[in-house]
Amino acid sequence: MVCVPEADWVRYPKGRIKAGELLIEVKGKAEKVAVVPRDFPEKTLVTGTCFKLTTHEEWQRSILVAHLTGRFGSLLKDRLKTNLLVAYIAKDDLFNIPIPMLGDGLVQAIHRVVEMSLSTRNDIISKQYEANALLLDALGTADWTPPEPLSYTARAADALAFGRIDAQYFMPAKEQVRQSLAALPGRLLSDRVDSIREQWVPDRAPPKMRVRNFDVTDALVPLLNTEKEPSFAAEIGSMKKVLKDGDVAVSRLRAYLKEIAVVRATDEIPSVGSSEFIVLRPKDNAISPETLMVFLRSAPVQTILKWCQDGSQHPRFSESDLLSIPVPDAVGQVSRDITQIVQEGFAARHRASKLLDVAKRAVEIAIEDGEHAAMAYLDQTEEAA
Repeated sequence: MVCVPEADWVRYPKGRIKAGELLIEVKGKAEKVAVVPRDFPEKTLVTGTCFKLTTHEEWQRSILVAHLTGRFGSLLKDRLKTNLLVAYIAKDDLFNIPIPMLGDGLVQAIHRVVEMSLSTRNDIISKQYEANALLLDALGTADWTPPEPLSYTARAADALAFGRIDAQYFMPAKEQVRQSLAALPGRLLSDRVDSIREQWVPDRAPPKMRVRNFDVTDALVPLLNTEKEPSFAAEIGSMKKVLKDGDVAVSRLRAYLKEIAVVRATDEIPSVGSSEFIVLRPKDNAISPETLMVFLRSAPVQTILKWCQDGSQHPRFSESDLLSIPVPDAVGQVSRDITQIVQEGFAARHRASKLLDVAKRAVEIAIEDGEHAAMAYLDQTEEAA
């Protein structure tokens, strides 16, 4: 989430969201459907990339989630996309998508599974907080807040040395963090990782070659794994970065989005990623990929990256600025504990995903083979669980 001025809250009433609402993505890929949780912060705005709706009953929301993210709902949404530079689904077309009318027994069973998936979110978030708190405590920055002075100065020699004349690059908060990290025993990030620049060119691969193609938005979730559906090489139109199991993919675009993820792809299908990724490969086992991901997403590092960006519409930070960040040895000392916490969070995310898959499949079976077959599938799944 990104904080916006109070004036924006007043100016964009249509963007305000509240607990229990359903958000449906209608621009770009138009694949995502999200439920606003009960503990979501007040005064939160959502961009115009999605529509909001409120169902009369919670079970209706669960059916919409399962159907619109399932196979048939996704196909129906794809048919409604306009043939523009950026795909878009009109509101009236979205609301005309047919929704299956299911019996009470099946509806309640699907609702129960979706609610179980959503409740697992609390486990995921608690693990993220726990890992972050452990890291900040090790760095001694748990209570640190970045200074925001009204004015400050920088030496012309520094501007010439860094090749930057914009004031934000010399923001005192950035230098304060850098000095604090450098004061602790440790090494630069460039000494701990290799920056992998290996390219994958789709035109040089067999057209039917299957690859997992990760976009920067995939890294909003801090894990890039085999849950991503593979694509054919012929479907990929641009050069990509090669990703290996154990890498950390860092999007250099819009640092505030924290699109930083661990790559855990252990099967035979190659993984590639956007050219906007900076791919880091740890040189040793002192700091795990999971710990490195938590460190790079933490407030101190994000403060540095925030004030290293240049550009307006598509702000980016450079590879050199990223690799010059000091990484204290204290990070390695808590790496084992952080790794365990993060992996527990990944396991919770996997459980949530599998539960949602069960709900989606139940709706699909009901459409194809009837409600009795769907109930039998749910009964077998619960017994197996």
